[in-house]
Amino acid sequence: MLGLIGKKVGMTQVFDAQGRLTPVTVIRIEGNVVVADRTEEKNGYKAAVLGSVDKKKSTVTKPYAGQFTGVCEPKQHIIEFRDYEKEVTVGEVLGVDIFKDITFVDVTGTSKGKGFAGGMKRHNFSGGRATHGSKFHRDIGGTAMSSTPARTFKGHHMAGRMGTEKTTIQNLKVVRVDEEMQVLMVRGAIPGPSQSVVIVKKAIKK
Repeated sequence: MLGLIGKKVGMTQVFDAQGRLTPVTVIRIEGNVVVADRTEEKNGYKAAVLGSVDKKKSTVTKPYAGQFTGVCEPKQHIIEFRDYEKEVTVGEVLGVDIFKDITFVDVTGTSKGKGFAGGMKRHNFSGGRATHGSKFHRDIGGTAMSSTPARTFKGHHMAGRMGTEKTTIQNLKVVRVDEEMQVLMVRGAIPGPSQSVVIVKKAIKK
């Protein structure tokens, strides 16, 4: 696995050499520092722990700061990447250049919150007839059983909080890698609002 912690800047569009327009999402990579290197001998598995964005000093506790001692300033976002394909050393700073030879990536983020939503919006239910006198327009229909078991089964699709979920968009094409600005441009939209944290990984299916 090969990946970095980034920040979704927003969306824009770029033109290729043939003049074709492509909508892209801009992801800024803000200095990913290797905080720790997990090994088979010491930890029983291989992984690289990356940290990004300096944490506000007034919010850092001593136990939290201990893992950064002698490496870097305490970071706000820490992610562990299992079986990291690149050889890394503790304290090394990784940039967007590791994606320059990669064509497709998977991006994970937290989707936008939609608040409390009904069944039609949340689960794409069709609802009832829209005709006069129907009395069944945007309802979700029956939810429970008869007198046995006389309850609604757990996990039933009903109204509730929508969005704010961990979401991964797979096989997004890398349109441009700007090493000078530390920016990655991928074709299409990714979950979450602007300035939200995303995880960019080498695509596992391509």
